[in-house]
Amino acid sequence: MTTSSEPRWRRLEPDERREQIFTCAARLFGERPYALVSTSDIAAEAGVARGLINHYFGTKRELYLAVIRRAVTMPPLDGPFPLDGSLPERAHTTVDHFLDMVLSQGKMWLVATSEGIGRDPEVEQIIVDAERKSADRLLDAFGVPPDAEARTQLNAVVRAFAGMVKAAGREWLLRNELDRGQVHTLLYHTLITMHENVFPSLQKTG
Repeated sequence: MTTSSEPRWRRLEPDERREQIFTCAARLFGERPYALVSTSDIAAEAGVARGLINHYFGTKRELYLAVIRRAVTMPPLDGPFPLDGSLPERAHTTVDHFLDMVLSQGKMWLVATSEGIGRDPEVEQIIVDAERKSADRLLDAFGVPPDAEARTQLNAVVRAFAGMVKAAGREWLLRNELDRGQVHTLLYHTLITMHENVFPSLQKTG
């Protein structure tokens, strides 16, 4: 028989423990303002000693910035991504990859993409860097050479597209005006249009 007062500690490998703490912190930061989340709260949520948070992440601020960075950065496309597949296959896989990432982030994605969060200069720089990195990953997925003359302009186009991506995600997760399938359709067809019409036009004039 177990009771709620028993510790939730169990032996994990360091990477697993770090990820457990990270996940709990992301959940709390997604539910409460930063000032209302303490390292004690995170430790209790993760079922670990508070010193482990300092060991793995340093300060609460450093952990918070790490959570923001992951929430706004599109992860690498792992697995058998069809770089040599058709354009529709690549667009479909890219959009699905993004929507899966958003679901895995939960409320933290909404917090990290809110307009007010960028008023923090350090957070703003993280968002700018993450947007550039995410745009590069999408360009790589669509076979745009890293040394393409128009690469800078194409990166900017993708970052502009990211503004629509954030808005669509909020219509889905926050307002429930769109469902996942409708968001997928919107982003999928926009990516197709960008690749077929916008990218070639910029590469000709770059």
